[in-house]
Amino acid sequence: MFERNVIAELERWAANSKRKPLILRGSRQVGKTTLVESFAEKFENYLYLNFEKSPSAMALFEKEQEICDLMTDIFLFCGKEKMTGKTLLFIDEIQNSKIAITKLRYFYEGKIPDLYVIAAGSLLETMLNTKISFPVGRVEYLAVRPCTFNEFLRATGEKILEDALLNQKIPEALHEKTMNLFNTFTLIGGMPEVVADYAENRDFMGLNRIYESLLTSYRDDVEKYARNSIMNQIIRYILQAGWKFAAERITLSGFADSAYKSREIGEAFRTLEKTFILELCHPTTNSVVPINKDLKRSPKLFWLDCGLVNYAANVQKEVFGAKDILDVWRGKIAEQIVAQELLALDDRVSNLRNFWVRNKKESDAEVDFVLQYDGKVIPVEVKSGHNAKLKSLHLFMNECPHNTAVRVWSKPFSIDEVKTTKGKEFYLVNVPFYYVCILEKILEKL
Repeated sequence: MFERNVIAELERWAANSKRKPLILRGSRQVGKTTLVESFAEKFENYLYLNFEKSPSAMALFEKEQEICDLMTDIFLFCGKEKMTGKTLLFIDEIQNSKIAITKLRYFYEGKIPDLYVIAAGSLLETMLNTKISFPVGRVEYLAVRPCTFNEFLRATGEKILEDALLNQKIPEALHEKTMNLFNTFTLIGGMPEVVADYAENRDFMGLNRIYESLLTSYRDDVEKYARNSIMNQIIRYILQAGWKFAAERITLSGFADSAYKSREIGEAFRTLEKTFILELCHPTTNSVVPINKDLKRSPKLFWLDCGLVNYAANVQKEVFGAKDILDVWRGKIAEQIVAQELLALDDRVSNLRNFWVRNKKESDAEVDFVLQYDGKVIPVEVKSGHNAKLKSLHLFMNECPHNTAVRVWSKPFSIDEVKTTKGKEFYLVNVPFYYVCILEKILEKL
């Protein structure tokens, strides 16, 4: 299995002498367990508890005892000799035990220097609003997301090209090759199992069984977090019909030609957001920090992975045959993959995406994304064409106090000096799709 970028964050966490138990957050099958197993190779002792596969393991936490005694019991339960050295304890599917979640704080307060505790749970997010004593201030969180393009390059043996990408040194002679690889990445997506299978077999059709398995697992999970039968039906409907609305602004009432009301659909979407399967991306009218969401305006729908979108929306052939992904599906799949890469710039669970709309009645001005960077709100458009046709971008730049804008496209990297109709001059940074995963580095150089 290839190494994930988030390993570096785990190493930083482990190096902190005041570290807290770490809770990994992310959707099912996004690679949390595999990630920890890879990280465990750096430890003398590795203890793995899975509360779903071994429910009896939960009984270990029901007895009131000191952490040292609990660890002795865990070593015994795992059938391992208790040895000196760094010990990594990984509690998987921890959402099955409220007692274990509550007791995570004792691992922090127990202050055992050589003990490192990580917990994860594919449905843990749905418990955050239940009557459970979450150890606030005694744990920390890390988001695990689908693979980025540079991880795809690493997995498929393009390590030299990955190094060039990370250093923004891909020559124009390799632009076409890199874009072809990015188009492949856009087609298959970033789910770790999919990327690993493609890297080994290079078989596009063989990936469909994995997509189907992933979608089935999401649907099967519904009963675990839907609060009643009606909500069960609505969530299932979204997971069946909603993929075709990727990167579109949606209306909650009657979503996807359903008869469901706005309140019901809204609750279902909020539940699915907690599982990290999708995100409702809300607009902002701000051109200066902070970025405030305008909840009165319709949001865009982004799913966790473009490969799943292509499969579930039945647009794989269109993506596969496209010379330019901006021409596919009215540009929606291009916007979906850029949304994924932008989200992956930050491992914080709280990281969200936003787009900009003009705060003026009867105005349809809209910028695809806005990124808060270095105290500025940077506009990001996913479009080709002449600079003068980027009308919404020009309107944004007239309002904002800085002079930097980003356009994501399929051509090589370049920077244009542009002037709005009102005379404001700004720099338009033209970023090829494959550089979105290092966008912050590019902005830093500017």
